[in-house]
Amino acid sequence: MDYVKFGKTGLEVSRLCLGCMTYGESNRGNHAWTMGEEASRPLIKQALELGINFLDTANVYSDGSSEEIVGRAIKDFSRREEVVLATKVFNRMRPGPNGAGLSRKAIFAEIDASLKRLGTDYVDLYQIHRWDYATPVEETLEALHDVVKAGKARYIGASSMYSWQFAKALYVSRLEGWTEFVSMQNHLNLLYREEEREMLPLCADQTIAVIPWSPLARGRLTRDWNESTHRTETDEFGKTLYGEQDRAVVDAVGKIAKERSVPRAQVALAWLAQKGGVTAPIIGASKPDHLTDAVAALSLGLKPEEIAALEAPYQPHRVAGFK
Repeated sequence: MDYVKFGKTGLEVSRLCLGCMTYGESNRGNHAWTMGEEASRPLIKQALELGINFLDTANVYSDGSSEEIVGRAIKDFSRREEVVLATKVFNRMRPGPNGAGLSRKAIFAEIDASLKRLGTDYVDLYQIHRWDYATPVEETLEALHDVVKAGKARYIGASSMYSWQFAKALYVSRLEGWTEFVSMQNHLNLLYREEEREMLPLCADQTIAVIPWSPLARGRLTRDWNESTHRTETDEFGKTLYGEQDRAVVDAVGKIAKERSVPRAQVALAWLAQKGGVTAPIIGASKPDHLTDAVAALSLGLKPEEIAALEAPYQPHRVAGFK
């Protein structure tokens, strides 16, 4: 496993990040396709053994049970100081006022709740899960700065939003002398490349770490277009992201995978791993081969003509994933 600097920071992370939304009790939260603790633990252990030191979860995943599962696994399978642990805040965790969002009250309550579920004194990366239109960004940024100064987070990051919003947040932090965002967790894969227009150039210019979510388009890039799984059938959010215009890209992935005699997942991940400015794709893994394929993708090395063939069928999309 190779390790790289996390944007402009001195932090070192593996070239792959394990996305832990898959790990959570299916009877908690909104995802019926998640895996319980008994099934999740071997995969987290395998990822750590493969050298993946970067794990990403969120308070909202399976109503907090993802954080609980991840926290116990880290305690049992690794040393806390060897793991780069990330979580997120924004989405609703309880009904009523202040049960969601990025107000000072919500952030202070949720960081403590996340730390308790994770069984740790701090997280390495605390991220806003989305932009909060109902809270002044100054309030959010100062609260996050105070979380860092209190020792509860080492760094802060952001997730999918418009480029102007991210630029505004960076500007306000610098203006006020507050802790700045060091990473952007955005929606980027062969089926959705709209981030190439503004967000990726902004991150490159500001030396921001880029950690794309859904690098395999929620499994769409790993199988024939008409092939279905339990997740695709029950993943309501995923149904809003991709459409018939993406079929040609999926076919192109299949063609190159066949020519290379490798799984499609390796081709799709290799494309993203080779993309300039990408620090570590966030991979989901529900089977052992998902992890071995992801590691193999880092050394696959696509040729320029293969990259061109993968990119040629792309059709522009409406903004998706955070609106």
